Amino acid sequence: MDNFLKMLDTQMVLMVYMAVGFICAKKDIIDQHAKQKITDLILNVALPCMIFASFNEPLTAEVIHDAEMVLIVAACITFLSYFGGQVLYSRFPDAKKRILRYSTLVNNSGFIGMAMVDSIYGAEGLFYASIFIIPNRIAMWTAGISIFTTASLKEGLKKVLLNPCIIAVALGLVREFTGFPLPDFIDSAIAGIGDITSPLSMFIIGTMLVGISLGSMIEPSILYLSFIRLIALPIIALAVLNLIGLPPMLAGISMILTGMPAGSTTVLLAVKYGADPDFASRCVVTTTIISLVTVPLLMFLI
Repeated sequence: MDNFLKMLDTQMVLMVYMAVGFICAKKDIIDQHAKQKITDLILNVALPCMIFASFNEPLTAEVIHDAEMVLIVAACITFLSYFGGQVLYSRFPDAKKRILRYSTLVNNSGFIGMAMVDSIYGAEGLFYASIFIIPNRIAMWTAGISIFTTASLKEGLKKVLLNPCIIAVALGLVREFTGFPLPDFIDSAIAGIGDITSPLSMFIIGTMLVGISLGSMIEPSILYLSFIRLIALPIIALAVLNLIGLPPMLAGISMILTGMPAGSTTVLLAVKYGADPDFASRCVVTTTIISLVTVPLLMFLI
């Protein structure tokens, strides 16, 4: 019950951030160019800082074991999302099918999930969350890109290795294993920059609401995606987690991050590769709004 109340409080805060973004876009305070620049700031600076700052936990044999388990669970969920998407959306037209498959594979765990984990489990939870998102980030630039186009393995691996979030994880692991100290002012600065991730992320999500009607968001295919992405996958994940006996905190982190909405890169790739950007936008916005309800409810299962 405590986790539910904490999550509910967090969701209300995130909704305020989102409402501010919506109003700013509606009043033309922020335009498309500014949205793109803020998104770049989040993905390339703020989120990597948040991830790196989380790698400051005492490293014990138990922590290493738990991190390994979280990584294995995340990889299994990623495989399930990819191959399940090939079957679940086979009846849809190609333009929509590609978006639905990608939305199921790649979620918004970095934008929103890290904020939720931080609110419930604090710095210790963020450490495990940073490990959990690794397979999803790898899938984003390999299997995810392959859904839209034929990409070379070399190009995919290059994008993975140069991804700021993956670099932040690598540097964080180096810090953990070597104990390399940083001056307090640098630690504080990195943590402070990371703290802007949550408000800015929801702000950008809010700007996406402009021009999208409620009727267009309740299209059957989008509701079907929402069920798979926000309910079915996290429940399956939780069942597996309980089966293998992961501690409640790790189970909660894994379920929260599995139950995140469609990744915002869905829209960018739909535009780039000639899918259906309007449909992609509605998938991202609809799953994001519904997740504000489903995630707290899922916390009852922990």
